[in-house]
Amino acid sequence: MNQASWRTPFVVLVCGCIIMLISFGIRAGFGLFLQPMSLEYGWGREVFSFAIALQNLMWGVLGAVAGGFADRYGPGRVVAGGAICYILGLIGLAYIDTPLLLHINSGLLLGGALGGTSFGIVLAVIGRTVAPEKRSLYMGIATAAGSFGQFALLPVTQVLIATLNWHNALLVLAAIAALIIPLTLALAARPGAGAPGAAHQSIGQALREAMAEKGFHLLFWGYFVCGFHIAMLTVHLPAFVTDQGLSPAHGMTALALIGLFNVLGTLGAGYLGGRFSKKYLLSTIYSIRAVLISILVFLPLTPVTLYVFACGIGLLWLGTVPLTNGLVGQIFGMRYAAMLASIVFLGHQIGSFIGVWLAGYLYDTTGSYNGAFLTSIALGVFAALVNLPVNEKPLAERRHAQAVA
Repeated sequence: MNQASWRTPFVVLVCGCIIMLISFGIRAGFGLFLQPMSLEYGWGREVFSFAIALQNLMWGVLGAVAGGFADRYGPGRVVAGGAICYILGLIGLAYIDTPLLLHINSGLLLGGALGGTSFGIVLAVIGRTVAPEKRSLYMGIATAAGSFGQFALLPVTQVLIATLNWHNALLVLAAIAALIIPLTLALAARPGAGAPGAAHQSIGQALREAMAEKGFHLLFWGYFVCGFHIAMLTVHLPAFVTDQGLSPAHGMTALALIGLFNVLGTLGAGYLGGRFSKKYLLSTIYSIRAVLISILVFLPLTPVTLYVFACGIGLLWLGTVPLTNGLVGQIFGMRYAAMLASIVFLGHQIGSFIGVWLAGYLYDTTGSYNGAFLTSIALGVFAALVNLPVNEKPLAERRHAQAVA
């Protein structure tokens, strides 16, 4: 019996889903630590905001490097390394007492952890195990698992903070992150296994080819906007809610609803992405996001308004992920999908860095989040437009058509 025969597409999908659930479930709760940390140490919100912004930036930068390593040496090793960084970062964060230590643990260690345990690598492994017509759906299922982690672990994180204090809550989360390590055995396939075509192509050649394609850059900047939206809301929505006179429970419930409805949204996006133009679906998502953020800003904030916003934005929250990663695989092929998707995801994380930091900076300087939300609305319109010129036709088909001509 083949040593790897148990690594069926179903097993890979299940293990990938659990990894995403843990990784994103823990990460989604970081915003709940903003107020207790800031109150204990007397920091302004910009200090914590910059730490999370740095985390998002390092997630993108180190994730792009991790994607290249995964394509070269195998994804299982890289994801396991990311899990170890997750454990060390959470334990270190429990004992920090200066902004520098906050930035090292939250920014570098946890940023690297997320780079090694998230979309680019896990979705590429899943995508290689299934037929192209099912790829978008399977990626949607795995992304939905990450969303369910947000729904499931956010209340757990809040309870841990309330009952154990925020220091001990981080230690419990570190123990949960350790569960990722045994799951990486299912991802320990041969590098590039299941990726048809482009076998002759080196990493450098694949990267040069992608950089010469206009659609690669358009997807990068569309993802930039997605990161700006998601990171800003994940970190600052709980504080925004309490600033408007609602309770911390309302903010936690809103984030949990976003996670719950995102399960439906990402499944729907994955399903639709296998049947309709992915770029038009992306444009639609960004347009509706701009409308929903406008509702949050311009209508009086009540629990009903907040929850309507949360349910609506949840349906669109990570629906961009299976569509964008699916487009990368569709256009460039799956051989170096982990690297190329991770580079495009760097745009997402640059947006995350700016969104998280800018919201904290504007709050500390103006006493309001209005400037950050207005910027989010404008960027939603920008992203809706920038995805439209993407050429969805695979490069291999284009080259063949040119050779025939």
